[in-house]
Amino acid sequence: MTAHQEIERKFLVTGDGYRQAASSQCRVVQGYISSARGRTVRVRIRDGRGYLTIKGASNASGTTRYEWERELPLNEAEELMKLCEPGIIDKTRYLVPCGGHTFEVDEFHGENQGLVVAEVELAHEDEPFERPPFIGREVTGDVRYYNSQLMKHPYRTW
Repeated sequence: MTAHQEIERKFLVTGDGYRQAASSQCRVVQGYISSARGRTVRVRIRDGRGYLTIKGASNASGTTRYEWERELPLNEAEELMKLCEPGIIDKTRYLVPCGGHTFEVDEFHGENQGLVVAEVELAHEDEPFERPPFIGREVTGDVRYYNSQLMKHPYRTW
């Protein structure tokens, strides 16, 4: 179980250079038991493992929020997925090292096909970091790009 303040910035991705630069990739399927703004409860299945995550409200800039996560047995995560609100997030996550950081690049499938975003976790909000060449416009704090919102208002409907 982990609990901490999550500090991250999110960007749109241009091109597909992240695929060649990735050190690994995995398929992620997730749903939301609660997608209330500021109190999300997420169930995720990744690499045959389950996770339950609770996130608090973001600060004004959208970079920082409380996060609690616990790994679950796969069968429990599958059972909890049945309790989720309509709309499942399906994506391939690529881990791309750059400088001293690792970017998580999410290539969405299904109703969010065509959307690719990258996130980088930081130790503090103004920490400098190297930007890989595929990083585009910053969308940190834009709620449309939160997974909990993409579930309700998929990218294809924009």
